[in-house]
Amino acid sequence: MELENLRKLIFAKGKELGFDDMEISYVNRRNFSCKVFKQEIDSYNIAIDGGLALRGIYDGKMGYAYTEKIDETSIETLLKQAIGNAKVIEDDEEEIIFEGSPLYEKIDSYSEELEKVSIDEKINFLKTVEQACYDYDKRVDNVNYCMYQETTVEGGIFNTKGLIKQEKSNSALYYVMVAVKESEDVKSNMELVIGRDFKKFDAKETAKKVVDEALVKLGAKSIKSKEYPILLRNTAAAGLLEAYSTIFSATDVQKGKSQLKDKLGEVIASNKVTIIDDPLMKDGVASRSFDSEGVASKKHVLVEEGCLKTYLHNLKTAQKDGVATTGHAYKSSYKGTITVAPSNFYIAPGDDSYQKLVEGLKDGIMITGLNGLHSGVNTISGDFSLEAEGFLVKEGKVKAPINQITLAGNFYDLLKDIEEIGNDLKFTLPGASYIGSPTLKIKKLSVAGE
Repeated sequence: MELENLRKLIFAKGKELGFDDMEISYVNRRNFSCKVFKQEIDSYNIAIDGGLALRGIYDGKMGYAYTEKIDETSIETLLKQAIGNAKVIEDDEEEIIFEGSPLYEKIDSYSEELEKVSIDEKINFLKTVEQACYDYDKRVDNVNYCMYQETTVEGGIFNTKGLIKQEKSNSALYYVMVAVKESEDVKSNMELVIGRDFKKFDAKETAKKVVDEALVKLGAKSIKSKEYPILLRNTAAAGLLEAYSTIFSATDVQKGKSQLKDKLGEVIASNKVTIIDDPLMKDGVASRSFDSEGVASKKHVLVEEGCLKTYLHNLKTAQKDGVATTGHAYKSSYKGTITVAPSNFYIAPGDDSYQKLVEGLKDGIMITGLNGLHSGVNTISGDFSLEAEGFLVKEGKVKAPINQITLAGNFYDLLKDIEEIGNDLKFTLPGASYIGSPTLKIKKLSVAGE
């Protein structure tokens, strides 16, 4: 059955059963992934997932239900499940079905050309990446991981207040990890490439980057424990920002899980720091023209030159604070409930090149990788203690690779201690959000080594 007709039947039947207002949303997701190992296909998967969710206000309460079966036979069951859920809800907070925004921006988040690339082309590209890594340097001992993934998502939201919004997006990424060996010393490195233009994916360039980075790690040693000035390279900085991104969510702020509570209008970071969430960003993997409640998306500056300007809101958190929503309602799937999450979320780049930041570091450490970001951070206190690797920098020159160190500090303090910001913005592996950062020069952090 066409979705348009199904929508009309659900809303008509729901009115008969006593719903005041209703909303349906749907998601269809197609994911292709493939891995190669020594020129053979190691894994291959095509997954198609999707369903329809219903929210409806029944006797003053919001009831939820969902189904994978999108046809006329599921209508009555879906509505009765939502009624049953509404009857057991004890939350007195008012729920909102949104009537729609006055204006929605057009975005280009879908590439037809990407969809036309054959599976054979994708697999052959992976094999080319793997072989390019082996060919680049004889010290490449193994290509441990060589994976391509492509995702296409189509979704929409409709409600009884007249809102009708639909959108389609896609993106691709490939990920390669190599191990290099010299004598008994083995080091590894990974490289992630994301985009929608398959023609721009360059196997040789990727191989050069990932292998060169692994080679310079050979001979890494620990260093003396003390506080050091730090360059937190873009990928490491983006990973740390991702780990603490929830502190900007109004949900966490209202629950007392963020130290940013009651800090609007106050300085929370260095005046070098501007933090942006831009769901309309060109080539952003998390770009969208509306959120999971149908609210029009727009660019927001959360932190402007160190001053906290806003939290990220959905309709419910915004109503609680007496402000307008920022359009950051998020559902992890059609089965999920509405939460808050960033879209394309990043620290705005500065003017200095990466090389200039290195040259400006007289005696410090460049951190290139952080491990334990899911277990070694406390988002409430801001404290972190993370296994790290990087390079010793002396008089503006990279001197030696280092590892077996632990980087410790507090994220809230780190924001205030940022002295310079590079122009090399880079994003992490996308999940619910797409989070990025340039390289950051930080006054000092504690390093535990020898």
